[in-house]
Amino acid sequence: QVYLVESGGGLVQAGGSLRLSCAASESIFSINAMGWYRQVSGKQRELVAIINNGKSTNYADSVKDRFTISRDNDKNTVYLQMDSLKPGDTDVYYCNARIFSTLISYSDYWGQGTQVTVSS
Repeated sequence: QVYLVESGGGLVQAGGSLRLSCAASESIFSINAMGWYRQVSGKQRELVAIINNGKSTNYADSVKDRFTISRDNDKNTVYLQMDSLKPGDTDVYYCNARIFSTLISYSDYWGQGTQVTVSS
């Protein structure tokens, strides 16, 4: 069981920046992939950014060139730097850890979510 705690959400004006942090309860060195997802109530959770343990990254088209995901294995923490924020980025952001037990079987762990609100 991996426990994840997000922080760094809040209220910001359009064009501003926020940095989200996700602290894991254990070493993230062996976690295959960690990512950030977002979800508004009643809608499907969508991938924002993901980073694997080789530090390869992937982003949703809507956040490319604005958001940057990174991981610090020494601190067991993953970050999401969000710049040039838009009102459409308003959502609850969730941290995810994915651990593969086989090539096709994995377990997902989620944080409790942190609210990001961007005012126009």
